[in-house]
Amino acid sequence: MQDLAGKVAVVTGAASGIGLALATRFAEEGAAVVLADIEAEPLAIAEAGLRQKGARALAVRTNVLADADVEALADAAYRAFGAVHILCNNAGVSGGAGVPIWEAPQADFDWVFGVNFHGVLRGIRAFVPRMIAGGEEGHIVNTASAAGLLTGADAYSISKHAVVCLTEGLYKQFRLMNLKLSASVLCPGWVNTQILDAERNRPAEFGPARAADLPAEARQRRAVVESLLRQGFPPEEVAAQVVDAIKNDTFYIFPMQDYIWQAVRQRFEGVINRTNPVATGPLR
Repeated sequence: MQDLAGKVAVVTGAASGIGLALATRFAEEGAAVVLADIEAEPLAIAEAGLRQKGARALAVRTNVLADADVEALADAAYRAFGAVHILCNNAGVSGGAGVPIWEAPQADFDWVFGVNFHGVLRGIRAFVPRMIAGGEEGHIVNTASAAGLLTGADAYSISKHAVVCLTEGLYKQFRLMNLKLSASVLCPGWVNTQILDAERNRPAEFGPARAADLPAEARQRRAVVESLLRQGFPPEEVAAQVVDAIKNDTFYIFPMQDYIWQAVRQRFEGVINRTNPVATGPLR
């Protein structure tokens, strides 16, 4: 898909961070943009900002935990623009880290997997059949993480591994079926976003936010991660790499720091050589 002008892009988690940077970059490329997010006010601000720049933009409040919401997002996108060519399943939350896996509440896994993995799956189920029926070229970008290539016994890392697996399988299915669709998986390292504040949107049925109730050691680790995020890549840099990947049909998108890339290489070399995993702290 060499030219994005005149195309239609849908981005979940579009009110801030990587999602907003993606929506903005797509608009700059001449695409119409459908912005989806669970936070209504920031979403409306993002939509207004794009429209002020002359972009064709539509905001649809969407909870990716709900089948009906994601289907309604697809309905709204097709009703407004008649087609969808790019789908970025980007909505994601952090959570579940900081305690041994045997102490992590089941609710942490239910919430994190519900957004990070099932949100991606819902997006695929709602949009891909319509994209196939439209008969035009299209591209799916699923946001995973460098954590989906490394390993951690926490809900976030495990959910991101699932996204990597799902996206590779989706790419292969598109090829085997000779469709005009392709896919990419986005695995960022540290990016300057507010993902650690994701529990502000944690639904009550998944229990109370736990960030303020962590043991001292876990709070210290969180402080390290917060510092690394502040020093991370600008979201706009990630968005630029995503657009390049769509234009060049590149599957793996790895905007990660050199030391994280080295850790990824070491992990896969260890798998090939069948060496035991090495325990490490936060990468920095």
